[in-house]
Amino acid sequence: MVKKFSPTFTWQEVGIHPYKEEGNHFRSITRQTLLPGTPGMPTELRYFEIQPGGHSTLERHHHEHMVVVIRGKGQVLVGDQITDIDLHDVVSVPPMTWHQFQASRGETLGFLCVVNQERDKPQRPSDEEASTLPAQVQKFIKR
Repeated sequence: MVKKFSPTFTWQEVGIHPYKEEGNHFRSITRQTLLPGTPGMPTELRYFEIQPGGHSTLERHHHEHMVVVIRGKGQVLVGDQITDIDLHDVVSVPPMTWHQFQASRGETLGFLCVVNQERDKPQRPSDEEASTLPAQVQKFIKR
């Protein structure tokens, strides 16, 4: 099976969906499931696109992420490390690690993400948990 790429960062016969169904803990982000996985390879390949100034949810969960940036630039929080990310950078998010992706102002951030096909529900930090994060992380995160 081949799904042809378009210069608009869409793929043939792949729908563009909201990042999540509801909430105000993310901004200006969409999701495309490029390959939904199979019994022999129970992973999903997804493409996320964050518009300038947008961000994903600050969350953690039991499954891992493997990410490759294929458009634009931004920043990522993994644990207590905030790192600038750019075209072709690779990000690994270990299980139960707080993480959040943010697009730079004036730049759309797009990345491929591989995750388990069956995965647990993301956990968001309580106000108490967020208050225990390092000061530089508290300044960075968007909730």
